[in-house]
Parts: sequence; C-alpha cells; structure tokens
Amino acid sequence: MSDSSTESAKPSISPEALAQIRVFQQGEVTEAEIYRRIAARTKDAQNRDVLSRISQEESYHAKRWQHYTGEEMRPEKRKVLFHTAIARIFGFTFAVKLMENGENNAKDAYEKLAVEVPEAMEIRADEIEHEQALLEMLDEERLSYVGSMVLGMNDAMVEMTGTLAGLTLAMQNTRLIALSGLITGIAATLSMASSEYLSSKSEGRSDALKSASYTGVAYLITVALLILPYLLFDEAHYLWALATMIVIVLLILVAFNYYLSVAQGLPFKKRFGQMAGISLGVAALSFVIGIAVKQFLGVDI
Repeated sequence: MSDSSTESAKPSISPEALAQIRVFQQGEVTEAEIYRRIAARTKDAQNRDVLSRISQEESYHAKRWQHYTGEEMRPEKRKVLFHTAIARIFGFTFAVKLMENGENNAKDAYEKLAVEVPEAMEIRADEIEHEQALLEMLDEERLSYVGSMVLGMNDAMVEMTGTLAGLTLAMQNTRLIALSGLITGIAATLSMASSEYLSSKSEGRSDALKSASYTGVAYLITVALLILPYLLFDEAHYLWALATMIVIVLLILVAFNYYLSVAQGLPFKKRFGQMAGISLGVAALSFVIGIAVKQFLGVDI
C-alpha cells in the first residue's frame, strides 16, 4: 500500500486534538518502558508477571494512539530514570500508583478529546478496567508491614517529642538532651521491637521476627532524626534545636502520610491531622512539665 493511501486512512482531526494525542501516546510509550524495567528488577514471579502485563497494555494503547499520529515515539529517558529510581527506593507499588494517579488527573483532557475522537473514552475505560485490575494483584512485602512501621514511627514521635521537649526546658543543654534522648530512644526501640515480637508470636504469626524488625527500624530511624538537631546546634541554642525537631516531626508526617496515601489510597489530610495533633500535643504538654520541674521543684542541671 502506498504512503498516500496510508495517510488517507488516518482520521481527520484538529491540530489541538492531534497535539493532545501525541501527549497521550508519549505517556503510554514511556510508562510501558517504566513498567518493563521495574518488572525486570522484581524478584517475585507473580508481581513480575503483573508488571509485564501492564507494560504490554501500555504498549497496546500507544499503538492505538499511533494510528492517529503516524509517529513512532521513544520513551522519555528522564521520566524512566526517575520512576525506576523511585521504585528502587520506595518500592514498585508506590512508583506504579504515583504514575496511575497522574493518569487519573487527565480525565478532563480525555473528555475534551472525545468530542473529536470518540475512541479516547474507550481507551480510557480500557485502561481503568484492565490496568486497575492488574494493579490490585500486586503484592509487595513492605506494604504488608505498613502497620508495623506506623506503630514504630508513631510511637517514637509521640514518646520522643514529649521526652525531648521536656528535657529541653529541664536541662537547657543540647548535648545533655541529645545524650539523654539517645539512651531513652535506644531503650524504647528495644522495648517496642520486643513487644511487637511477643504480640505477633502470641497471635501465632510465623513472621513475628520480621514484623518486629520493621517496627524497631522505623522507631530507631525516627529517634535518630529527632535527636539530630540537638547534635547540630551548640549547647546554648537548645530552643533552636527544639524548633527544628518540631519541623522534622512535621516533615516526617508529611512524607510518610503522602507515601501511604499513594501506595494504599489512604486519606492524607485526616491521618496527617491526627498524628500531628497527638505528637505536637504531647510535646507541648511535656514542655510545660519541663518548666514546672525546673521552676517549682528546684531542679537545675
């Protein structure tokens, strides 16, 4: 068949619609490559198969868009590298759902394009039906222990923000506060991990040790981040250290709750508000207790 006959077979659409189709095609081509690379690095056979199938779905949709553009596109290297790096650091479930959230935001663009290209809504419906079904089949280990990580992180923030806030006014020396906080934090980490192990063991779970490890590691990392300001500021700037610690608490809550909102579809604002309210409330109360200890009990270090 000649080139002219091929050109005549292409639907006639406006330049604006064609530009939008190119955007969709580029996105499908790029995401197909991202899924392919993530699948290649996934050890679990079932997850690898699901990711490979999603990659094939994306390639199929790209071919459908190519029917309109007549162009063969290559994946965007920066996006491929970015999302594969995200998958290595935060897990493939987070990386995959982060991409899918971006597609969900394109609903208005699909509806506008459907005025000239009715097939657009068919392609979108196909993506939602097939790809979402495949996404539900993903089973990543780290997400199975989110409850253990939340337990460790949340408990560490409540205990350590309270402890450090109280010690700040009682001791007024960053080095003494850091030392006391570190000893308390390590002891609390071992206690929390042990409690999680015994609790899981009593429930007859075979993964008790792994669950305790996730809890302990989340607790210890949180402790280290909260104590860090007291090691960075000199001895006299204990209030600056306290303020920085509060900022770190908020940043941890934002990052972790955003992760959960993407990976598990949990509400961000509600969870963030609850956790921030508890942690900062305990810190404020402990700060007042620190003042009381210093002023009324005559304790001065």
